[in-house]
Amino acid sequence: MSPCAPGCASIPVGCAVLDLPSFFLTHEFIIAVTGGALVLAVVVWWTTRRRYQRTCADLARALETARQREQERDLAQEELANRLSQQRELAREKHQFQAQLAEYEKYAALAQLAMGAAHEINNPLLGIFSHLELELRAARDAEQRAELEQCIEGAKRISATIHGLLNYARPGPLLISKIHLDRLVTDTLDFLRHQPLFHGIELVKDVPPDLPQISADANQLSQVLMNLLLNAGQATDEGGRIAVTARKVKFEEQIEIAVSDTGCGIPADILPRVTEPFFTTKRGKGTGLGLSISQSYMRSHKGDLRIESNPGQGTTVRITLPIRQVGRPAPEFEEVVT
Repeated sequence: MSPCAPGCASIPVGCAVLDLPSFFLTHEFIIAVTGGALVLAVVVWWTTRRRYQRTCADLARALETARQREQERDLAQEELANRLSQQRELAREKHQFQAQLAEYEKYAALAQLAMGAAHEINNPLLGIFSHLELELRAARDAEQRAELEQCIEGAKRISATIHGLLNYARPGPLLISKIHLDRLVTDTLDFLRHQPLFHGIELVKDVPPDLPQISADANQLSQVLMNLLLNAGQATDEGGRIAVTARKVKFEEQIEIAVSDTGCGIPADILPRVTEPFFTTKRGKGTGLGLSISQSYMRSHKGDLRIESNPGQGTTVRITLPIRQVGRPAPEFEEVVT
């Protein structure tokens, strides 16, 4: 047995002595250590990967849960908004229905009043009017004639009020005809231009000659236009301006007619009431039925009447009419009231 080198340990293995430093440097040891390290690294990687996958899966589930809850929240908010919108729409429709019901009840009351008034007032009034006319012819005194003329004017005003009430409460059937608005507006303005009420007021027409003809009741439409122009003339001072314009509503089978003036305007607190029957600011001059009748006529044509006004700046009344009266027989002739 050979002695070991100084400073080196030796381990007897069977009949041989194993040199430890030499063993650690052998190829087998290195492979074993490397393999063990690789195995350990694979185990650590696999464990880490599993934890990472579980963490990613938990995170994905959490995100999906959050997304679902966010969708549920959005759906709940949308449903709440829809219900609030529906409630507001129902409240608006209820308000409109109540307003229409009140107006229909007013129509019914006025119809009954008009029927009674037509029989109980008009016939005696005709006799009074005839007697006053005879008295006026026989009168020679100027003061007496003035008193009789005042009585006759009062009787005429009563008759006009009753007639207007009948027209408002129970308008006659529509006599549909084709109307050329350019000619209708021209004829109406030419008629009013020489009236004392419009002295010193500029009357302007802006109606395209190629505007489509409309189907409407010519008498009613002429009366509406006349009412609007008379109201504008009474509100406009000398030197003012009244304009009548017409145009086709874009993307709609409708015509809009506007009567604008530069008069005194209508206060905001009065504006909602101007279409009420018998409401007037013309003390002793008007019956308060002009706009009411005009609005009634527009509704019978399936149209609309809107009023815009600013005190001190003037008033614009817009009426909208369908070009054709759907569901009514087409007119076979053209008629324009002159």
